[in-house]
Amino acid sequence: MIEIYDTLRDALHENGELMIRLDSGEDRELHLHNAEFLDNRMIKVDADDEIHWFNPEKVERYWIHKDF
Repeated sequence: MIEIYDTLRDALHENGELMIRLDSGEDRELHLHNAEFLDNRMIKVDADDEIHWFNPEKVERYWIHKDF
């Protein structure tokens, strides 16, 4: 079974950036240069002046920006 952690990691590596919405309603943008998928299955995002840690199980949805 593929877990959301793996799905998000793979989608980020495939697209270079990824938007996520947490169950709290917060939206966050992940980029290859600022997101780290940790051994403890958490996601660390270094967002300029703040560092955020996310439990991928709290992600309600994700999407990508794509120009057609």
